[in-house]
Amino acid sequence: MRHRKAGRHLNRTPAHRRALLRNLARALFRYERIRTTVPKAKELRPFAEKLITLAKRAHLALVNAEGKSEAEQKQARVQALHYRRRAAAILGPVAETLLWDDAKDEPLTDPLNPKGTSLDNVLKKLFREIGPRYVNRPGGYTRIIKLHYRRLGDASPTAIIELLKKDEEKVRKQPKAAAAPAPVVGQETTPAT
Repeated sequence: MRHRKAGRHLNRTPAHRRALLRNLARALFRYERIRTTVPKAKELRPFAEKLITLAKRAHLALVNAEGKSEAEQKQARVQALHYRRRAAAILGPVAETLLWDDAKDEPLTDPLNPKGTSLDNVLKKLFREIGPRYVNRPGGYTRIIKLHYRRLGDASPTAIIELLKKDEEKVRKQPKAAAAPAPVVGQETTPAT
């Protein structure tokens, strides 16, 4: 039985698993779409969605405090800072790493401060772009798409995990067709000849 054994070990120690999930989450927030193995993608989904929820709550705290008293605005800023520090603790110390534009081989510029140097990092992108994107969504910010081919070397099944676009709906399976009506009780049927 597997009672109280949630999660996959991924053949790693706990510290290595935590580092793996942090790195995968950083890559997901940076590129918004990554390719990995199916078990890693399934483990990354709740890890990343909890971080997005923290960013969303920070944004909602600041938005709800607009137009209110100075004390309530200060309380909202403190609450948003709390969410940001929790996310920074989960993502680890490398979350402050600068984002690079691979094509130009230079750091990306901060979209809120275009004149300044590249202050943009994974944590800022999470709280400025990704969190506000999902304000009206109650959860389910990611999608896992299984790929038909396997990874070279160990033949692991691969998948793409990506963030949903703003106001995008997940594709649901088509509802099953209605079953044929049941025969009426008490009515005799004549056999076909």
